Amino acid sequence: MSRMKTVILSSSITMLVASIVFAYFYFQGKNTEAEANNFDNNFVAVDTTISAPEKKAEINEEINNSRQNILTKTVSRVNSAVVGINVTAIREYRDPYSMDPLFRYFFGDRVYKQQVKGLGSGTIISPDGYILTNDHVAGNGVEIIVTMTDGTQYNAEIVGSDQTSDICLLKINADNLPYISFGNSDDILIGEWVIALGNPFGLFDINDKPTVTVGVISATGMNLNAVNNRYYINMIQTDAAINGGNSGGPLVNSIGQLIGMNTLIYTAGNSQGNIGVGFAIPVNKIKKIIDILKKNGSVDRNFWTGLNIQTIDQNIANYFNLKTTRGVIITKVQKNSPAERAGLMVRDIVLEVGKFRINNDATLISVLHEYQTGESVKLKIYRDNQILTKNMKLERIND
Repeated sequence: MSRMKTVILSSSITMLVASIVFAYFYFQGKNTEAEANNFDNNFVAVDTTISAPEKKAEINEEINNSRQNILTKTVSRVNSAVVGINVTAIREYRDPYSMDPLFRYFFGDRVYKQQVKGLGSGTIISPDGYILTNDHVAGNGVEIIVTMTDGTQYNAEIVGSDQTSDICLLKINADNLPYISFGNSDDILIGEWVIALGNPFGLFDINDKPTVTVGVISATGMNLNAVNNRYYINMIQTDAAINGGNSGGPLVNSIGQLIGMNTLIYTAGNSQGNIGVGFAIPVNKIKKIIDILKKNGSVDRNFWTGLNIQTIDQNIANYFNLKTTRGVIITKVQKNSPAERAGLMVRDIVLEVGKFRINNDATLISVLHEYQTGESVKLKIYRDNQILTKNMKLERIND
C-alpha cells in the first residue's frame, strides 16, 4: 500500500512539472507572436511613410555623393569656361620650282596664298570675354569662331599675339561669362593632381563639351628646343593626356585655378597620340604677356646684346678646370654694346641669366626671349676662378 502511494505521488509530481513546462512555452509563444505582430505593424508603419520613387531617389543621392571628389567638383566648376576654337588662316607657300634661279628668271618668284582650316582650345579668363589660347592656334587667323559649352558661337578678334612665347589673346563681345581664375605656377608641387581640358581631335564640335583628362605634375622648369621661332622655357610637364586640338586649353589644379596652358606634346615616331609627356606654358608667364598684349598688342623684343658666344665642350671645360660643360663662353664683345657697358669680357663663362640656368647657346638665346626691350637682365658669370654678377640692359637696336 505504501508502495502504491509512492507511485501515485511520483506520477502527480511528473504531471505537475509537465503542466508547468507546457504553460511556460505556450505563453512564451504567445508573447513572441505578439512581438512579431508589433514588429510587423511598426515596420509597415515606417515603410508607408516613404514612397518607392522617393526611396530610390534617396539611395541614388547617397551613391552619387559617395562618387563625388575634389576632381569631379572642380571639373563641374570650370567646365563651362573652356571653349572650342575654329580658325581660318591664310598661309603663303612658294612654288617649288621657284627654288630654281633659271625658273625665277623667266617666270618670277611664285608665291601663293591658301586658306587653311584649324582648330584648338581656349580658356575664358574674364567675365567680359577675354579668351586665352596659343599663337599657333589663332595667331594668324582671319576668321576665328569660338564655341561655348551651351553651343553659342561668337566671332573673336585678336587683341594681340606673341609668336615667341606662343601666347594669343582673343576677345568676344559678351558679358557675365564663366571664367577660370589665375593660380600661381611658382608654387605648384611635383606630383600634385592636375586636370587638362580642351578640344582634342575636334571632339568639342560633336557635343559642345570639352574633353577632360587627369594626371599629375611630372616636372617643372623644363627648357625645350625652339619650334618655328617659338621658345619654350620653364615649361610645366604633365602626364595628363594632351592630344592634337588640346592646344590653348587650360591646365588647372585640383581646386580649379589656371596654372598653365596646354601647348606641346612629345610623341613616339610618327604617332600624333599622347604618350604621357605633355607641356604647358606656366600661368605666371602668361599673366605677364597678356598684360603687355592688352596694352600694346605685341611684345617688343627688338633689342641687342653685342655678344658672341660658344657652347662649352669638354676641351673648354678642361682648359678652365670646369666640373661640367654647362654654360656658354663669350668669344666676342662688340664695342659700345650693352654687353660692354655691363662689364662683360671675352672668356667670361655665362652660367645663369635671371633665374634660368644656362646649359648651352640655344638655352641662352631662348632665355633672352623671355625679356623685352628696355629690361635689364642679371647674369652670373665665371671669371678667373670667381663667380661674378653683371647687369645688362637690353637696349633697342640702333638706339
